[in-house]
Amino acid sequence: MKVNGACACGAITIEAEADPEKTQVCHCTDCQTATGTTFRVSLPVPGATLKVNGKPKTYIKTTAESGRPRVQAFCGQCGSPLYSTSPGEGVQDAYVLRVGILRQRDQLTPRRQIWWRSAQPWVTQLAAVPKHEKQG
Repeated sequence: MKVNGACACGAITIEAEADPEKTQVCHCTDCQTATGTTFRVSLPVPGATLKVNGKPKTYIKTTAESGRPRVQAFCGQCGSPLYSTSPGEGVQDAYVLRVGILRQRDQLTPRRQIWWRSAQPWVTQLAAVPKHEKQG
């Protein structure tokens, strides 16, 4: 499936080929901190298919449990998280896109959840929380 999207301000656009069956939710504490929320929804894509227009800002985050370094890319203007990958020069083998920036996000239903042991206990109770169509 072809996916595409942009950061909140539109300064950076992304296109790639992806397998929607690989969409996942991560509940690790690193993802909670990086997103400023309870979990991150992401989609791995082959590096050879990724096209990025614009110049993301990056930093290297050493993951808490594995100790592996990961490049975290975001828009330097609006701060939207874009993707992560392994450090190194040139095209990487794989990138993990942030589903929230993709136009096809409504078609990318998570197929697995990882780091469940770090999930906030109320996540499974969201269906019972009152819903409003707008902020109201």
